[in-house]
Amino acid sequence: MMRYLMLGALLGLFLAFPGLPTLAATVIAEALAQPLLVAFALGLAAGTRTRRPRRWAR
Repeated sequence: MMRYLMLGALLGLFLAFPGLPTLAATVIAEALAQPLLVAFALGLAAGTRTRRPRRWAR
């Protein structure tokens, strides 16, 4: 339910401000052009998905 509300709000913003998708695409393309930011984001994503042992191995 919440997912559909957020999607509706996003679509409403895109309809209210026609230049917003272009601005969003520009910002995303600029962020992806920076290798350090991409590597940092991939490191964060990998760190949250790794399993860590809960206790010390003997």
